Amino acid sequence: MEITQLLKRVGKGDQAAFEELYPMVYEKLKRLAQVQLNREYQTHTLCKTELVHEAYEKMIDYPDPDYQNRTHFYAIAAKSMRQILVDYARKKKALKRGGEYSIQNMDMQEIHIENHAEQIILFDELLEELKKLDERMAAVVELRFFGGLSIEDTADSLGISPSTANRDWLKARGWLYGKLQEQSD
Repeated sequence: MEITQLLKRVGKGDQAAFEELYPMVYEKLKRLAQVQLNREYQTHTLCKTELVHEAYEKMIDYPDPDYQNRTHFYAIAAKSMRQILVDYARKKKALKRGGEYSIQNMDMQEIHIENHAEQIILFDELLEELKKLDERMAAVVELRFFGGLSIEDTADSLGISPSTANRDWLKARGWLYGKLQEQSD
């Protein structure tokens, strides 16, 4: 069965469709997860399989999903992955400061995220700030950066032309670069 048809069934509340959909989208979700984990998170201890499973579970729990098409589904998956990574970074940052840190929950393999937790959180905060200024530009960044979508797929997902998506992408990158430079000064 085609992915779009399954997505329509999911939108109607068919939980069995989610189970049929998973094997069909699993490899693409793994590639999205790899894109996410490769960006600034080289020391991330969350593996792509865990990220895919957590994102998919989050999407299953979403009430009344309305996936318009395959691109829209992957865009929502990318957003879910971003939220998971940011939450994960916040937990690691809290642990670094001593919050809920004890011998019982200490895992030496998970300590490496401390090096990038602040960057992940900063980028998330900047993206939220950009969203207040221009929601569409923020959506373009989220789809391109976190979702690894092409300009064409980003445009399709947002219902805009590829040239508009590209223009928003360039403007947003410039804005983010400026904000990151301010932070480093």
